[in-house]
Amino acid sequence: MSTRAISDYDMIIVGAGVVGCAAAKAFGEDGRKVLLLERDLSEPDRIVGELMQPGGMHALRKLGMEDCAENIDGINCFGYSVYRDGEIVELPYNKDPTTGKQARGIAFHHGRFIQNLRKSATNTKNVTVKEMTVSRLLTEDIGEKVIGVVASVKDGKEEKIYAPLTLVADGIFSKFRREFTDRQTNVMSHFVGFLIHDFELPYSQKGFVAIAKPSPILMYQIAPHDTRVLVDVPGELPKVSTGELKKYMEDVVCPQLPANMREKFMEALQTERLRPMPSGFLPPAINQRDGTILLGDALNVRSPLTGGGMTVALEDVLTCHELLSKKNIPSFTDTDLIIQAMDAFHWKRKSYSAVINVLAMSLYSVFAAQTSDMLVIQKGCFEYFKLGGDCVAGPINLLAGMNHSPLSLIYHFYRVAMYAIFIMIRDGGILGLPQNLFKAFTVFFTACVTILPFLWGELKG
Repeated sequence: MSTRAISDYDMIIVGAGVVGCAAAKAFGEDGRKVLLLERDLSEPDRIVGELMQPGGMHALRKLGMEDCAENIDGINCFGYSVYRDGEIVELPYNKDPTTGKQARGIAFHHGRFIQNLRKSATNTKNVTVKEMTVSRLLTEDIGEKVIGVVASVKDGKEEKIYAPLTLVADGIFSKFRREFTDRQTNVMSHFVGFLIHDFELPYSQKGFVAIAKPSPILMYQIAPHDTRVLVDVPGELPKVSTGELKKYMEDVVCPQLPANMREKFMEALQTERLRPMPSGFLPPAINQRDGTILLGDALNVRSPLTGGGMTVALEDVLTCHELLSKKNIPSFTDTDLIIQAMDAFHWKRKSYSAVINVLAMSLYSVFAAQTSDMLVIQKGCFEYFKLGGDCVAGPINLLAGMNHSPLSLIYHFYRVAMYAIFIMIRDGGILGLPQNLFKAFTVFFTACVTILPFLWGELKG
């Protein structure tokens, strides 16, 4: 029996997170019969995916899902402030050319946003949402072509469900990723999250980043009384059970915050649960497996420092939907056409994902500086922001997901590097000039090896 004859759906989507829900709505509205499967449809409780950059808001609007970010007690975000060694600089978002107003992001409780996305998908014509756990992908007797999934309800009863195309979007801990690629997420650190209640940030409706040692601290308000704290902890994570992690927060992290923040920070450490989440990098691989595609954090991961993950994910859904539209591919049984489209997808997505991914990884390297050369660049970066004008407007447009130009990223990154070298030589005076002239070369080399490998990795493959 052919796959087409036994298929109840045009597409099965595994995972009802940001990508799964957005894809279900997009393809359902395109006239595809979609089955969206999620192992647990109750409200998720996660510490990531809580900040939507303006670029993500644009993508959400194009998908007709902008209202999913409303009525969930979310807080509008209009930029950032960055703190280092007792000084703070404000980095406001620029004007949004599509509205003429200041660009707007939004921060929220992740679970509330997801529930709205699921509701939107459920209310879309041609979309069926079921609470089922997918245990494996179904393949043809001959070959590796995927023809559906094996899934079970909570009582454990398994069911074979067939469709010519299966979209896997099961997140950063994807259990199906290994069936597509040998690449693994390179975990460099853990972000430890908790909430502080009724806490005032230096600038209202702006995220806060403290450049601390050994790595950065993020804060942003996600509800009227809730502020999310994410502390990056590089290397081996201190144990939660023995109190080592809490002690690390008290002894290492808290003293580096502005004085007026420390009391509330310490209070929260006594009452809130510390929840670690791995942070790393996974470059995307080309989707080349018959009958299935991989999207979202299952495909591509970057540091959460810049909050660009959901922007990339939603843009991926828009690009994938465009390439696999009914106009381009009338039936998903035409797997040759789908493989061609996904090859095009891999290269087309770089027009937005490359800058967001490279910025996240290179900025994390600078903010978590460990070497003397990198500390020179870190100081230069902060001083660059203090110059204002284009030295803020350019980088913040990249961070917000509103400028996807690699040339713009390279331009500002190397301006930062050269300004850092200038400051080092200036502050070193005449006596330090011979040593600092030599060090200028090592600083520049460090800048190159910070950004170029990530950029090359994104653009070449």
